[in-house]
Amino acid sequence: MSALEQLKPSAVFSFFEQLSAIPHGSGNTKAISDWLVGFAKERGLWCRQDEADNVVIKMPASPGRENAAPVILQGHIDMVCEKTAACGKDMTREGIDLVVEGDILRAEGTTLGGDDGIAVAMLLAVLDGAAPEHPPVEAVFTADEEIGLLGAAALDMSVLEGRRLINIDSEEEGIFTVSCAGGARANCRVPLTREAFGGTALRLTVDGLRGGHSGAEIDKGRANASKLLGRVLYALQKQSDYRLCSVRGGMADNVIPVMAEAVLVGDEKAVRAVVQSMQAALRDEYRTTDPDITLTVAPCAAESQPMSRQSTADVVTFLTCCANGIYAMSAEIAGLVQTSLNLGILVTEADALKASFSVRSSIGTQKEMLLDMLRCLTERLGGDMGVTGEYPGWAYRADSPLRELMVRVYTEQYGHAPKIEAIHAGLECGLFSGKVEGLDCISIGPDMEGVHTPGEKLHIASTGRTWELLRETLRQMK
Repeated sequence: MSALEQLKPSAVFSFFEQLSAIPHGSGNTKAISDWLVGFAKERGLWCRQDEADNVVIKMPASPGRENAAPVILQGHIDMVCEKTAACGKDMTREGIDLVVEGDILRAEGTTLGGDDGIAVAMLLAVLDGAAPEHPPVEAVFTADEEIGLLGAAALDMSVLEGRRLINIDSEEEGIFTVSCAGGARANCRVPLTREAFGGTALRLTVDGLRGGHSGAEIDKGRANASKLLGRVLYALQKQSDYRLCSVRGGMADNVIPVMAEAVLVGDEKAVRAVVQSMQAALRDEYRTTDPDITLTVAPCAAESQPMSRQSTADVVTFLTCCANGIYAMSAEIAGLVQTSLNLGILVTEADALKASFSVRSSIGTQKEMLLDMLRCLTERLGGDMGVTGEYPGWAYRADSPLRELMVRVYTEQYGHAPKIEAIHAGLECGLFSGKVEGLDCISIGPDMEGVHTPGEKLHIASTGRTWELLRETLRQMK
């Protein structure tokens, strides 16, 4: 018996379970891309796969709907791979262990991949005949959305005939997303030198944070583990002489890091005193958002020769001074984050510190300003910065027949109108709108919690209602 056999809608959850057995973290999407091609071939559907692992599958209209305008259904095939410290799963090789608890679907010890596996499952259910009345369908499965919308950026959209697109990558039922911020990934590199230094090798760890999506949850006030690590190291710098060997934190630029650590050589007594003081201060500061912040110190084997005094100071300066979090709120839309950035990935190589930031803004010039701030700091420390994965924002469209249709369908189904919102997180609709002239877009999705964290949850009943919304919309499309 499968883990999801009893769940409804069965067609959607059956495909979700099959997808969950295939590792599909960002940058590791070839297997799931090939699986989609096999799915299309088995059903005799038109299919195109590109070198970026994107897949487009086309299905003719249901009988009597041949003259209807085609619709594009779209979701991304990659997921953020995060796991708890106790989880030994290799997410590059092993599938997800699914757990059903009442109305909740989650994964044991890891992210669930509901973002955006639920979209993939719904698209496959449509293509498999579970939505019997529909116009011509163009199902677009994009790769590497979570690391800069790379698949959508590489996709040849000239194969698409549709001029209306339903993206299934939102995470709150009853909210129709109609606009989003643009963004980019800033990749900073600060050079390091190393030299011998006497002392005890210690591992300093910051852990126990809640984390979350760096776009959708940047307004929650949650702590960034790598930034907290910088604060602790700076506090130690004021009390005792030490040298860093390495620092690391985070696994993806669009995830607020839940853990960071440093290996250093110094005086153990002094380090423990600072850590005890800082843990009390940080738990007080973040008593509402991150009450379980935990700082630990333990002797360890030095992984490498310590950094020089200057390089240690440069790393601490970078972590202390780099911007992070909300920079500006929208003056036009209440509660909307306008501009932010997130220090997502922090690693140390033999000769350099590398840090990656997700930079977002609905105002292009403010996005450029934040990139300039990071570039200025990095260059001041003798390093350099590159920008990758840049993507445009998605502007609100006042005249949207697709939105009008879906609002009507939703109101018929739920008895009240949905909310129409703009979001700070990036969506692929911006890239599609920029490449396909006259495209009418909307983004929907079921209720999800803890996206991009091991606490990710998908609400089962909400998934069923969202599926019925999609089916009825397809039925009414002309």
